[in-house]
Amino acid sequence: MKKKSVAVILVSNGPGELTTWVKPVTKAFKTILNNLPNTHESEYILRLVLVPCPNATGMEPKVAKEWGEFEFISSSNHFWKLLLNPYQFSKWPKNGLVVFLGGDQFWSVLLAKRLGYINVTYAEWIARWPQWNQIIAVMNEKVKDKLAKKFRKKCHVIGDLMADIQQNINVPNEMQRKNWIALLPGSKKAKLSVGIPFLLEVADLIIETNQDINLVIPMAPTTSIKEYLYFQSDMNPITKDYRSRIKHIQKVNNSLFDYVLETNKNTKINITLKHPSHEILANCDLAITTVGANTAELAAINLPMIVILPTQHLKVMNAWDGMFGILSKIPFFNRIQNFIIKAWYLKTKKYFAWPNIKANSLLVPERIGEIFPNDIAKEALKMISNSDYLLDQRRNLSLQRGQRGASKKLAELIFKSLQEYK
Repeated sequence: MKKKSVAVILVSNGPGELTTWVKPVTKAFKTILNNLPNTHESEYILRLVLVPCPNATGMEPKVAKEWGEFEFISSSNHFWKLLLNPYQFSKWPKNGLVVFLGGDQFWSVLLAKRLGYINVTYAEWIARWPQWNQIIAVMNEKVKDKLAKKFRKKCHVIGDLMADIQQNINVPNEMQRKNWIALLPGSKKAKLSVGIPFLLEVADLIIETNQDINLVIPMAPTTSIKEYLYFQSDMNPITKDYRSRIKHIQKVNNSLFDYVLETNKNTKINITLKHPSHEILANCDLAITTVGANTAELAAINLPMIVILPTQHLKVMNAWDGMFGILSKIPFFNRIQNFIIKAWYLKTKKYFAWPNIKANSLLVPERIGEIFPNDIAKEALKMISNSDYLLDQRRNLSLQRGQRGASKKLAELIFKSLQEYK
């Protein structure tokens, strides 16, 4: 007997959501499928649809393809064509389900309507369009309470998808020494152009004061050693404002790290290409990171951080979220936008790091403005020498998250929904 095909469409956007939401849910759903008896009547087709997002890098389809889990992957630049004519891209089973796992919640609603499928939304902070969702899964009771009473019966509290990345994290042998600082210069060219020269100098200043500190860069899969070398060179106009350069980057035979970067001042920085690098980051004491979605990922593993945005380089650092991110790519608007950002946006926006935005409180320090490596190095040294302060920051970050086990619960909810809505 021929099995009936059922489509499960995961909708997502950027690299952070792929790693922390899509991957664990995919793994949990595949576990359910692997345990089904051969006599099960349906065959489940797992697909990934990426939607437009200013935080996307363009490398998301490649990253997802390497997992080998999806029968079909649609890139974000094909989304509108897919929405208008999905049959141009593939055959779509009569029955299916769309799951929102990143981006704008409205995109998954539109896609589900277009395909005639069930729509399931996972909401971390707020569930939008509840009237057009058959199932709503939320991080905690606070999110459920924000819904109108008539929609709460379709809402399920499943916990925190990001919290699941903390499970089964061990302390690698190479990190059993104390005082590890992670440096995150960014994943996109606009951020790397500032982040690399700035953080190289921060690294030199830290080691100049305390040689017992160990440094690591978890390199994003959307960049490369070649780009690191480019952005620290004279071809990057920002580099002239900084003294630190890369002397060389050498490959190492190490179970944890892939390269060692050495600066012209003999500072050594470990580089890992492993992605996601949660095992490494979770065992660091502190992170120094640019503004962006990575602050949410660091918060999910309760890693204390300093969030930086050197506004003296706004002309080249066009890597904003939302509408600012879209307009920054237009030269004329870019000049106007830089003026607006300095004169109004930076003065009126209360918080920039995701954990601070969500808590509406300064959980982690933000250094926004004309900041310099010496300031950040001094602050990092002060923080890493104060274990009580770091512990308090970890505790405050953990209080903002939901319970673990969400990926398994969401996978079970998806499977159950498919049985109920046949």
